[in-house]
Amino acid sequence: MGDWYQQLTSHPLGRQATSLLGLPGPAQLRRGDDPPPGPVLAGDAGKGRLGAHLRRVLGDLHLPLRWPGDEATGAAEDDNACLVLDATGLAEPADLLSLHTFFHEPVRRLAPSGRVVVFGGVPAEASSPAERAAQHALTGFVRSLAKELRGGATANLVQVARDAEGGLDSTLRFLLSGRSAFVDAQTIPITRSATDASDRSRPQADRVALVTGAARGIGAAIARTLAADGAHVVLLDLPAQGDRLTESANRLGGSAMQLDITDAAAPTRLADRIAERHGRLDVLVHNAGSTRDKTIAGMDAAAWETVMAVNLSAPLRLTEALLDRELLSPTGRIVAVSSLSGIAGNRGQTNYAASKAGLIGLVDALAGQVGGEATANAVAPGFIETDMTAAMPFALRELGRRLNSLNQGGQPVDVAETVAWLAEPGSGGVNGAVVRVCGQSLLGA
Repeated sequence: MGDWYQQLTSHPLGRQATSLLGLPGPAQLRRGDDPPPGPVLAGDAGKGRLGAHLRRVLGDLHLPLRWPGDEATGAAEDDNACLVLDATGLAEPADLLSLHTFFHEPVRRLAPSGRVVVFGGVPAEASSPAERAAQHALTGFVRSLAKELRGGATANLVQVARDAEGGLDSTLRFLLSGRSAFVDAQTIPITRSATDASDRSRPQADRVALVTGAARGIGAAIARTLAADGAHVVLLDLPAQGDRLTESANRLGGSAMQLDITDAAAPTRLADRIAERHGRLDVLVHNAGSTRDKTIAGMDAAAWETVMAVNLSAPLRLTEALLDRELLSPTGRIVAVSSLSGIAGNRGQTNYAASKAGLIGLVDALAGQVGGEATANAVAPGFIETDMTAAMPFALRELGRRLNSLNQGGQPVDVAETVAWLAEPGSGGVNGAVVRVCGQSLLGA
């Protein structure tokens, strides 16, 4: 079921009616990997340390770039498609005035589906209480700025640790592109440098990826996106989904594996399959999930155990088996699909929310356990337009769609693109992060 309100406001008469009533109109978001449709205005708040790195990445994107003090490469009267600020130099609260100086005028002319990316340091690395306060202030600033933007624009904060400047490339490219359409008001840590993919158009070339719950919905979108990025994708789902699974695998040039991940023998069977057919695994996406919604007073033990087995115990057991057999490559990527419910909680979902919060804990542990340049991260989708949300009661569905800064639900591809970014070889600097794909949902904010 499509978003009827967005369709209404995209029509001239509907747009006029909602404008007269003072109602918000959900913007058509820019999606895909196309470059931003306009120039980038970049700047430095204080004596930042990322200037050379940002210039290099922005130069590689061949975008018209304006940097104070430089000769402009874009026409001054054009709207800016992106605003990029290096705020790593903020050393005390007084320096925060530079945020107002940089954004006050340009933010008024930010193009539709524009991008704001602020780079800060890691507050814990600050050399004084004043610097730590200034750097932590960036989180409140970016979250508030994201709520002020219109036309599908987003704002995100990237915290770059010292000596980790070489790990920001893939993250900046992702945040500027349409791939990040539903990622808004997030704080993304860059903890170390990383080696970028040799072919950025196919960053997963010659890599093997496994996606659980891949027969439909978000899992199918993740499999398609990883395959488009060059990966050989192993699509895993229940035997009952066998026909759909095989059809998708054949279409993507991947392979299908029918397996109940809650079965006692599932970890061994999966590890054997990967070892025998591929020899290693480069990307592991824990996407399979189950819901059995009821209040805790009305929920039976079977409903609790079913959800916990699929959503949390199985990912733990499968990962342990693959790590014990040393099948995850040195540049391996583990990405767990958690949920906004695991962060904010949700009435009638104590089992589901507990399992999804548990996944975040699992990722946190794995981030310190995997070796080499391997990483473990989580994505937490908010309201995403799927068959499950289409079956929700009308009022609840509409509420879910509007309770975010972008005034609409996300698409499965939004989650898939975020997973694919975290799975890139060049994203090795992001480890142990939880990235919400929720359009800055007001829940749990």
